[in-house]
Amino acid sequence: MRTKRRRAVFTSLLVSLALLLPSAAGAASYPSSMASTGDSITRAFNTSWFPYVDNPSASWSTGTSTSVNSHYTRLLKLNPTIKSHNLNDAKSGAKMVNLAGQMQTAVGQNVQYVTALMGGNDLCTATVDTMTSVDTFRAQFTAAMNTVTTGLPAASVYVVSIPNVYHLWELFKDNSSARNTWASFKVCQSLLANPLSTATADAARREVVRQRNVDFNTVLSEVCVAYAQCHFDGNAVFNTIFAASDVSTRDYFHPTISAQAKLASVSWTAGYWP
Repeated sequence: MRTKRRRAVFTSLLVSLALLLPSAAGAASYPSSMASTGDSITRAFNTSWFPYVDNPSASWSTGTSTSVNSHYTRLLKLNPTIKSHNLNDAKSGAKMVNLAGQMQTAVGQNVQYVTALMGGNDLCTATVDTMTSVDTFRAQFTAAMNTVTTGLPAASVYVVSIPNVYHLWELFKDNSSARNTWASFKVCQSLLANPLSTATADAARREVVRQRNVDFNTVLSEVCVAYAQCHFDGNAVFNTIFAASDVSTRDYFHPTISAQAKLASVSWTAGYWP
């Protein structure tokens, strides 16, 4: 009798444990199609041999370059049916106000997985005063999330944090070539104007941009958590330390191939299927 009771208890425990754990089928349920949304980072701008053009094959999200090992490439190894179903809906120069339209495009493509990395151009503007406000950023991102979750209720949406743009100033403020390029091409002047100035006003301006970067990522996290099908990277990309070699020397702003690979790796590890 004792043996039977012990067996019954043991069986009950196993059943309870099985109910708590995901099934093998569920764990292996990878998407068969995906789309990326965002700006020039996701378009892998300036990574081609030909300068100042998009190079989506090197995108951290939907790219096909073996040097990057994108989300698409990783998913292809896990689920071959995703082959050739990798759509890049990002647009160079896009801001958060444009994300809802990109999400609508993804809805029309009926994809199962959507990545979003947007906000860099809301920070990097001509002046601090022309940066997107936090409230406007929240409203625009909420509209984008409503668009994709209504149109693709079964899709997995992955929101990636905005990289730390302040770190770009730290990396290259003492580089004369970078300073000349920033000034000539008016690159992210809200942050990068007068890069060597230690004046109180310039230091305060940089701090405003840094804080807005943090605030935008907070918005991404807070809005994302309100949707069951949304996953935020927990600031993994924002906290990533990039090296000088990860930044293009053509504009001292956009990620190189090595940075795209780093973005792919870090965001994948913090994502749905690490």
